Amino acid sequence: MKKFTDILEEEAGKGLTVFDIDDTLFKTSAKVKVKNKKTGDVKELPPVQYNKYKLKKDEEWDFGEFKNSKMFQQTAMPIGRMVKKAKAIIRNATRKGSKVIIITARSDMDDRDLFLDTFRAHGIDIDKVHVERAGNLGGSAASAKKKIFQKYLGSGDFERVRFFDDDKNNLKSFLSLKKEYDKVDFSAFQVQNNGSVRSVR
Repeated sequence: MKKFTDILEEEAGKGLTVFDIDDTLFKTSAKVKVKNKKTGDVKELPPVQYNKYKLKKDEEWDFGEFKNSKMFQQTAMPIGRMVKKAKAIIRNATRKGSKVIIITARSDMDDRDLFLDTFRAHGIDIDKVHVERAGNLGGSAASAKKKIFQKYLGSGDFERVRFFDDDKNNLKSFLSLKKEYDKVDFSAFQVQNNGSVRSVR
């Protein structure tokens, strides 16, 4: 597995680089709400808790804040070190024919243009990046993201893939695909609170 310092320079052959959004590129104030259908009680979960939460009987998700593009624009605080890395990777990778995508646990936003403008405002060339909304697929974030990885890796176009995410469950799910795609070089990086990254095996 490569260290992060080794991967800003692109190798020969096509690669796929993938970023999460929440607590990876940006921190926001958006919370997922859990509603109890019987009592009407509501709990609020930040992204890190949502990734681990299991719905109980009579509970349902409310993703309203995570679809709110205006809230995203107004509260998105860039994680400086990661945004800097993302800019460099987008610039280097796309210039050499590789692909960069974002896989977020969010579903479709209520204002696509405003959502994308937030990335542009922080200098991220989002027009060279496709945003995959795992939240549209249902199920856990890890399983939904895994399906999206399978779509890209199943094309046979990529010799290597690297994934940046704050949640270890998502990274482990990603690495579980190594057996299925044994000719692809996998690298997984867990993003820490300060924007530094740690390799996950």
